[in-house]
Amino acid sequence: MTPPDTSLDDHTRQFEQHRSRLFGVAYRMLGSRADAEDVLQDCYLRWRRSEPAALQSAEAWLMTVTTRLSLDRLRAAQNERARYVGPWLPEPLVEDVHPSPEHQMEIASELSVAFLAVLERLGPEERAVFLLRDVFDYDYPEIAEILGKAEPACRQMLHRARLRVREDRPRFSMAAEARENLLRRFFVAASSGNRDAVMALLADDARYVSDGGGKVVAALKVLVGPDRIGRLMHCVARNYRGMTYRLIRVNGELGAVSVLDGHIQSILAFETADGRITGIYVMRNPDKITGISLDAL
Repeated sequence: MTPPDTSLDDHTRQFEQHRSRLFGVAYRMLGSRADAEDVLQDCYLRWRRSEPAALQSAEAWLMTVTTRLSLDRLRAAQNERARYVGPWLPEPLVEDVHPSPEHQMEIASELSVAFLAVLERLGPEERAVFLLRDVFDYDYPEIAEILGKAEPACRQMLHRARLRVREDRPRFSMAAEARENLLRRFFVAASSGNRDAVMALLADDARYVSDGGGKVVAALKVLVGPDRIGRLMHCVARNYRGMTYRLIRVNGELGAVSVLDGHIQSILAFETADGRITGIYVMRNPDKITGISLDAL
């Protein structure tokens, strides 16, 4: 067990004890590491001005402030996302194939790009209630207090949220080894531009979602079905000769980085089930991937 850092004052030490959980809520709410870190910084500054001794629970106070700050940011972001060019995908959390145990804890559970994309179907408060209850396992009285809502209203919001999420929730994923083998076969097929080989690896209702943010070339609509996705991958291989794919972890799951002439072109996340790829999520918006270092992967 790691001894506590005695160089930190009490305020900072208590905050750091809960940082991973607070970041988990903020990132899932906002889909952006930068925005989540901003929320945590704001929360920390407010925490510094508080009197912890007068609080019944430091965790409850910090979670309440983090959730409410995230709600404010999400409401403001919705106007921007309504004007977003093409599909919107979250800013990816990437790492090498073998992450540290500490980082693995930080990004564990219900964090896949596919899952976060589904959460976009929810309103801000529905999203908060759903995450607090179904991901972080808070009780209804706690959720009501965090949001400043009546308990029956929170129950109703959760019911609506579950219905919306259930319609499009990612399917059960494959075992890690089988998933890795499937993705490696996909990378070979995609690199060669072999349309038939790509199609053979896709489910009948496979979806391809690409986020360029209007700043780089990307599909402006979601593509559905092996034929359309196969045609696109053939065109990508033809127009970007020499592009390679490297396995990495994207939001806790095996994904990939595509590289051309030593530069990152995109971060790819996948949804897999029953031996096939059911979803491909391609993050190309430079605002979301520029800060990723190829040397660190």
